[in-house]
Amino acid sequence: MKTYKIYFDSCCVSRPYDNQMQNRIKSETTAIMQIISRFWNGEWQSITSKVLQFEINQISDSTKRSFVKALFTSIPQAIFVSVGVSETFRGKQLEALGFKEYDALHIACAETGKADVFLTTDDALIRRAKRLRSQLRVRVEDPNTWLQEHTRGKGGN
Repeated sequence: MKTYKIYFDSCCVSRPYDNQMQNRIKSETTAIMQIISRFWNGEWQSITSKVLQFEINQISDSTKRSFVKALFTSIPQAIFVSVGVSETFRGKQLEALGFKEYDALHIACAETGKADVFLTTDDALIRRAKRLRSQLRVRVEDPNTWLQEHTRGKGGN
């Protein structure tokens, strides 16, 4: 079985603490927690960065920030990417393509960490990444779609 290297953005790490009344949010939360369980089991590797840490610290609701930090710190951090000159430069290139500053830095860090996929629940980010996929060195996808593709025929585990 392949050991996938996965980069989450702050939307994914926060999703379990969003209002779970919508089916989409519930199913994304389920997918994210299934992926996180693979990190805990050592089956897949998590990639994270200073950008993600910074964004989590910016969550305005202190209770949600506390919960998100607890979840984030519980994930085994197999690969940590610092934001250096190359990530900043790549981020600026991606911003020039229309990505928002932090999204661009997330993508740059995912590329540096050689992620198999960068997961987000941000529809606009996913649409832009799909349009510009030939200019990216990492696939950008939503957790549901990606997990379904990679667990088909395996009993969902």
